[in-house]
Amino acid sequence: MNRCHHHLIAILSMVLAVSLGFVASSALQKSGEEALGTRKYSDYQTPTFCGIQCHNDIYQQWKQAMMSQAYTHHWDEIEYFKLAVPHAEKDPVVAGVKAGCNGCHSPLAFLAGDVPPPLPSKNSRANESVSCELCHTVTGFAGDVPYNFNWISVPGKTKYGARGGTVSPEHNTVRSEFLKTAEFCGTCHNEKSPYGVWVKSTHLEWKDGPYAREGVRCHDCHMTYAPGKSASMGKSYPDVRQHLFHGAHDPGKVQGTIELRVHPDINEAQPGDRVKFTVALFNQKTGHKFPTGSVEDRIVWLHVEAVDARGNVYHLPVDKKGFEGEEYTIAADTLAYQDMGIALGDPGFKGVQRDGVPVGDRIFRMPYFDPQGRMTIQQWNTKSLGVDYRIGPRETKLETCTFRIPDNAPPGPLTVTAVLNYQKLVKPVADFLGVPADESEIIEVNRHSTTINIVD
Repeated sequence: MNRCHHHLIAILSMVLAVSLGFVASSALQKSGEEALGTRKYSDYQTPTFCGIQCHNDIYQQWKQAMMSQAYTHHWDEIEYFKLAVPHAEKDPVVAGVKAGCNGCHSPLAFLAGDVPPPLPSKNSRANESVSCELCHTVTGFAGDVPYNFNWISVPGKTKYGARGGTVSPEHNTVRSEFLKTAEFCGTCHNEKSPYGVWVKSTHLEWKDGPYAREGVRCHDCHMTYAPGKSASMGKSYPDVRQHLFHGAHDPGKVQGTIELRVHPDINEAQPGDRVKFTVALFNQKTGHKFPTGSVEDRIVWLHVEAVDARGNVYHLPVDKKGFEGEEYTIAADTLAYQDMGIALGDPGFKGVQRDGVPVGDRIFRMPYFDPQGRMTIQQWNTKSLGVDYRIGPRETKLETCTFRIPDNAPPGPLTVTAVLNYQKLVKPVADFLGVPADESEIIEVNRHSTTINIVD
């Protein structure tokens, strides 16, 4: 073989190697829907392996966080198997949610093409939910905006974290600036419905708010840091990120989120007089709107009561403000969520109670509407959004209740109490679908009382 042939073979080999490398590189860059079925479960270690080997403290934190329950949590299981999967099988527009839900709730199952994954009771690897290996193999995201699980995962011996250069007998550790960004969180905490509507926008809310401008990131509230070790045989650091991920399912995180004060326009009144009570609600805690995330599920409402000197209790409905769409922000005795009937095989389904809270209370929400214009609890079936009447970061909302003092009110103190309540899931929906009671328990966010004097 002459020298030219050797050169030709060498060049062809290089071209082939580059081509193969490009193909491999392209495979590694799959993200979002394109990543479905591109990996195997065996490409990733189990959380138990990570925990038992080295990272027990962080593993124990993760086990108690919603990240470890994103697939197995009772409401997520019911919503996925009872509503999302059957709906996806009947409506081609939303067919992608059968696989897509798992892109954030069980990423390894999604990557492995395990769709739908086995039920949580089967104890498959889908139950690992959002695992150590998934987050610590993410190298970035595709596109300009993080959303709909467009993270890029590259499994292997290299793990990405907040520090680099640490020595591990199990893997290489590379410092990742991306993992420390809010955009990393946004790959799952921003979501568009199949109709192109932003049905989750927690990262985008943060980005538009005051905390982003000040450099306060998601991690600073949801992954607080403390002195300690990230690995049992490793060094001690003053700032180890705690893998607590406390948020919407943590009563301690929710309580006190909104500061609440109520005051009257007069301090003394007679029976028959009208007194206006103003409630100020200040969001002093969240870097995004409250509530956020699964806004279609959450319900936050203001309840105001008066108690007179004899112990009689009066409910004070909120005064209307007159803005467009306000009817969805004041509790009413009305039905909604009729589109659940699609998944349930009941085309004539009348719906369930929309709110399940005292009629006339103010609700801080953003309603989601299905293609027929009906309020929906199903984010994947959302074609439009209603008025956004949630409380933004560092925003103060003022609500008023005008109360006519009853003619038979006794003289003495009249105490008015304003309470802000929160439920993770609208109770009528929870009850209808058989969701365990803890998902619709009432968590008191805050309360405040004021007193006026009733005179003859």
